[in-house]
Amino acid sequence: MTQNSSSSRNIPVVEKILNANEQLASENRQRLDQAGVFGINIMASPGAGKTSVIEKTLAGLGGRFKVAAIDGDVATSIDADRAAAAGATAVQINTGGECHLDAVMLRGALQQLDLPQFDLLLVENVGNLICPANFQLGTHKNILIASVPEGDDKPYKYPGMYRGVDALIINKIDLLPYIPFKMDYFRKGVQLLNPDLVTFPVSCMTGEGFADWITWLVAHLQKA
Repeated sequence: MTQNSSSSRNIPVVEKILNANEQLASENRQRLDQAGVFGINIMASPGAGKTSVIEKTLAGLGGRFKVAAIDGDVATSIDADRAAAAGATAVQINTGGECHLDAVMLRGALQQLDLPQFDLLLVENVGNLICPANFQLGTHKNILIASVPEGDDKPYKYPGMYRGVDALIINKIDLLPYIPFKMDYFRKGVQLLNPDLVTFPVSCMTGEGFADWITWLVAHLQKA
């Protein structure tokens, strides 16, 4: 009885936190819109290739747009340093142990950028397939990177993440000949959760598939 009562009291607390985050996310979106910046939130598990995709994306854009990158991680500035070396103006967020970025953290990072100077904002979320799905940031699109070595069962194990994204990048397809990854099974799981999800199979190693991803991204940038 005590356990159930405690659980019921926790629910309003969680709802309050999420509602407050939603409000701040809306304010972040307004700030991006006012500055004319198109923002995407990039999520994935650790090692899926978020930073590598950002590097390839910057190379594919070829300097046509001014890009800022906000990199979230538990510690270090390794990812932000790589984004800066690839040509972005980078800001690092160290979460101090938190498993996701939230709208408050993004607001603080946005304050470090002269937003009207940029066209595109790439937000690299903390590597995690659970928590980031629950916290909106205020970006315009949510992107998920899956990778072949993770296995083909991830849509079935983490449905919340796959339901809430606008595009899916399947990275490391160069490893398909060497890893027992059933693409049809993987895609079936994705289709059940998110029927209209646009998908880009790519390889950061070979560059395969990035032309389609860049075309999609540029089309949305031009609309924005």
